[in-house]
Amino acid sequence: MTTLSVTRQTCGNLSESSAREWLVADGLGGFAMGTVSGLATRRYHGLLVVATEPPGRRRMALSALDPVVVIDNKRVSLGTHEWHGGVVEPNGYAFLDRFDLLDGVPRWRWAIGSVILESEIAMMHGRSAVGVRWRLLSSGQHEWVTLELNALCTWRDVHAERFASGSPHVEVTDTGFVFEQHYAVRGPGFVPAGEWYLGVHHREEANRGLAAEEDLWSAGRFSAVLRQGGQMSVEAWSGDLVTEPSTASEIIDAARGRARQLAIQAGAHDDIDALLVHAADQFIVSNSHGAPTVVAGYPWFGDWSRDTMTSYEGLFLETNRIAEGRALLVDAARSVSEGMLANTADVGGTEYNTVDATMWFLHAVERHIAVTGDPDLGRELFGAMSEIVDFHLGGTRFGIEAAADGLITQGEPGVALTWMDARVDGIPVTARSGKPVEVNALWIRGLQFLGQLARSVRADPSRFDRIGLQARTAFARFQNDGLAGLADVVDGPDGIDGFDSTIRPNQLIAAATPDLLAPEEIRAVLRATEPLVTAVGVRSLSPDDPRFRGHHRGDSASRDAAYHQGTIWPWLVGPLVDAHCANLDEPDPAAVYVVQSLVAHLGEYGLGSVSETFEGDAPHAATGCPFQAWSVAELIRARRKLLKRL
Repeated sequence: MTTLSVTRQTCGNLSESSAREWLVADGLGGFAMGTVSGLATRRYHGLLVVATEPPGRRRMALSALDPVVVIDNKRVSLGTHEWHGGVVEPNGYAFLDRFDLLDGVPRWRWAIGSVILESEIAMMHGRSAVGVRWRLLSSGQHEWVTLELNALCTWRDVHAERFASGSPHVEVTDTGFVFEQHYAVRGPGFVPAGEWYLGVHHREEANRGLAAEEDLWSAGRFSAVLRQGGQMSVEAWSGDLVTEPSTASEIIDAARGRARQLAIQAGAHDDIDALLVHAADQFIVSNSHGAPTVVAGYPWFGDWSRDTMTSYEGLFLETNRIAEGRALLVDAARSVSEGMLANTADVGGTEYNTVDATMWFLHAVERHIAVTGDPDLGRELFGAMSEIVDFHLGGTRFGIEAAADGLITQGEPGVALTWMDARVDGIPVTARSGKPVEVNALWIRGLQFLGQLARSVRADPSRFDRIGLQARTAFARFQNDGLAGLADVVDGPDGIDGFDSTIRPNQLIAAATPDLLAPEEIRAVLRATEPLVTAVGVRSLSPDDPRFRGHHRGDSASRDAAYHQGTIWPWLVGPLVDAHCANLDEPDPAAVYVVQSLVAHLGEYGLGSVSETFEGDAPHAATGCPFQAWSVAELIRARRKLLKRL
C-alpha cells in the first residue's frame, strides 16, 4: 500500500491546498481532476471529463458534487468556490483535516467538530465512468447526520467555457438524472432543482492569460441520512447510458487493486517506485481503434508521438507492460508516411511536423528488442523502418533529409521540428534549422541498430552501415574547440558559419548515446552543460545566455517565449543520468540529487506525479502540465538505473 499525504496545516491553507492537484484517469483519455482544497482553479477541474474520440476531443461533464452536511438542522458547506471578483464562498476547505493519495485513489477526511466524514473518488478503467463514495466515520454524539450533494453540471469542450443560456435539458430518472443526453448521474434521494451558478472563477486560467470564468447548472441534489459507519455513493457515466456502471465502492476497490497489481507486475522495489508505476499508468490509454497510446500530459495534451516514443522505455519496458508496448509500436508504424511518424492528433487531424519523433521511434524499437529479445518485432517492423531510412536519404517534408555527409538536416521558414517547437505569433522561438545534435545522435544510433537488425532478418545491411559510418565520422563536426562540449546545431543559419554553440541540453542525449563519444568528450559535455543543471531538472538554455528567460508565467506568448529559453525540463533527468553513468563508475552526486529532488516533488504539484516544467530561476516553481508522461517515464528509468549502481 502506497500513501502520499497532505496534513491539516496544508489542507487549511487555501493557497497551499489549491496548488496541489490530484488526478484519476479512465484509460481512454478521460479523467477526473481537482485540487486538495476542492477549489476548481482550472477550467479542466471536474469529476467527469469524457474523451469522446479517445484519447482526444474531451468534454467537461459533471463539474462538482458540492457537499453539505446537516447536523442538528445546522448546514455546513464543505465545498469551496471562487466567484467573479475574487470572492471565495463557501470555505469548506477549513474543515478539511487530511488528504491522502492511497494506492492512487484520492481520499479526503473532514472534521466538523466530532463529526468525521471521508470521501473518495476513482474511475473505471476502460469506461468513461466515475464513482464518488462518502462515509460517516464518526457521528460524535449525534445519532445521525444528513449528507447532501449538489450536482453542478455542464457539457462543453474542455478547453472552452459555457455560459448561462436557457435551461439545459435534464431528464429525471428513478435513480438520478441524464444531462442533455450526454451523461447520467446516479445516487440516492435525488431532488431536481434547476438554476445557473453564475461567474465561477478559475484563478489558474486567469494567471495563464486565458478566459477564467464559466457558468454551471445546478441540476439538483442527492441526499442520504447517515449513521456512524454508513456510506453514500454517486456514480456518473457517459457513452452507453443504458448499461449502468459498477458501484462507487466497486470502482474504488478495483482502482486500488489495479494500482497494487501494476506495482507487482513492474517489480516495484519500494513505495516511491510503486507510486511512479501508478503515475505511469495514468498516461497509458487506448485510442479510438483500441490500440495503446500515450497521453502526453494532463489536463490539456493528447497523444503526441514524440512524447510517446521518448517515454516508451520508462512507461512500458521499465513497468513490464511488454505486450501493450509492442502493440503500440506496431500501431505507430502504420502511421509512417514519407518516412515520418505522425506527431499529434490534438488539433483534430494527423500531422507530420517533427524530425525527432521518428528517431525516437527507432530508439524505442531498439530498446524493446534489446530488453525483451523479441525477434519477431524486428521482422515485423523492418519494412517500415527501412522506409524511414529511404525517405530520409531521398528527402521528405520540411527539408528533412540526409545531407551529403550523412547527417540529418531539416527546417523551413515558420516551422520548428525538434522538441523545442514553441512559436509566438507563428514564428518559431527556437527553430534550430540545420543539423541538430540530438537528432543526429539518434539517427546514428538508429542506423547502427538497423544494420544489426538487417543481418538478423537476412536483409542487406550495406546502406545502413555505409550511411551510419559516414554520419558517425561527420558527427565530429559538432565538437567545440577546446573540448567545450558539442554544438547544438551545425550547418544552420545561426552561429558562426552555421556552427551554433548555444549551451543547450540536447548534447546530453548525444553523450548518452553508446559508443558515439570518447570518455573525455563525454566529460566535456558534462562540463559544458553544468550551468543547465538544477535540483529539479535541466534548463533548456544557459542562464549566462542573454536570451535566457527565468520565468515561465503569464499569457500564452510569454510562456511560449520562455518554454525552451531557460525553462527547466525534468524529463532531461534521463539523459543527464545516462551521460553521467557513461562517464563514471559511480553515479555523480549532482545527478543523484536531481533524482532525489524530483522524488520530493511528487508531493508538491501534481500529487504522485511529475510536472512538465519548472521555472529556470530559483526557487524553480513548477509550471506547465501538473502530470506529464515523459517527466514520469524518465524519472522511473533514471531512478532505477541509479539504484542499480548504488
